[in-house]
Amino acid sequence: MTMLNAHTPLGIGLCHRPRDGSVVSSLYCMNDSQPEGQMASHIGRRKFLATLGGAAVAWPLVARAQQTDRMRRIGVLMAMKADDPESQARLAAFAQGLQQSGWTIGQNVRVDYRWSGGNAGNMRKYAMELVALAPDVILAHSSAAVAPLLEATRTVPIVFTTVADPVGAGYVDSLARPGGNATGFVVFEYSIAAKWLELLKEIAPGVTRAAVLRDSAIAAGPAQFGIIQAAAPSLGVELRVVDVRDAGEIERAITVFAASCNGGLIITGSAAATVHRRLIIGLAARHRLPAVYFGRHFVTGGGLISYGPDRVDQFRRAAGYVDRILKGEKPGDLPVQAPTKYELVINLKTAKALGLTVPPTLLARADEVIE
Repeated sequence: MTMLNAHTPLGIGLCHRPRDGSVVSSLYCMNDSQPEGQMASHIGRRKFLATLGGAAVAWPLVARAQQTDRMRRIGVLMAMKADDPESQARLAAFAQGLQQSGWTIGQNVRVDYRWSGGNAGNMRKYAMELVALAPDVILAHSSAAVAPLLEATRTVPIVFTTVADPVGAGYVDSLARPGGNATGFVVFEYSIAAKWLELLKEIAPGVTRAAVLRDSAIAAGPAQFGIIQAAAPSLGVELRVVDVRDAGEIERAITVFAASCNGGLIITGSAAATVHRRLIIGLAARHRLPAVYFGRHFVTGGGLISYGPDRVDQFRRAAGYVDRILKGEKPGDLPVQAPTKYELVINLKTAKALGLTVPPTLLARADEVIE
């Protein structure tokens, strides 16, 4: 079938007469002499106008179908390691969310993954690599990924997860109207940090000293510590800060801290803490230190107790924003969303190993108990 060219003047033939009997043939031949007289010419014009109207509707539909059918490209920048089971669980939830929206990896969407493993240098390098691939949108895990991505581009759409304070960090203008090229999902409000200290005292009442593990390289690290610091005097707890950027420093600091009695740990939210979680959990067990963590993935790995949002769910929800951006919406128009699920998880096996008896009131509040 002969197709109209957008630059072909209306009413001008293409110097040939199609023989397929199609509507297009009548378009190109409408100025031919009409053997039936004026009435036939009038009917020809009616056909032309009707056909023109149909073509005007069909043309953008065809263009839209072609745009939808093309392979789209998503970049993913993770602050974890590729072989980390928690990383795999989050990305599986993301892929599931995409599929629920009609995107199947390898069929109509391609995904380019990069894992920094907690290395800041790698994060900057991979951020530039992903931007150079010109993806339609990038999924960014944590502030550690968002910051270098925004340094690399202010045009490629970014959907972030597990970020504590995107406004304070300058990633978005406001939660309701992000503006710019980034939006996503906040991991929690800083006030949750006071809850961690309360839980530590509730599950281990004898604690009078707490080492607070934080990432000083992100704004959320000092901010979470500030909340804990404000709550500590009323609970009779002295605090010490431990940075989580370096494994050697973590081990040295916790070993020194554990030399004195009545101590406990609070692990605040950061991608770096997740990367080093096996080390942290192992040190807590070795030195018999009760510890409160910001996420379930610590407790399933042997940690004592955690309270925080469902991070796997955030990746599933992020797929919905990626879908909306792929379909034409702008990240700056999509409001930053808060968590919808919080989990209190307790590991009774670890509590027993530490000689702790979990209060029945605390057990009753738990969303999950590991025995």
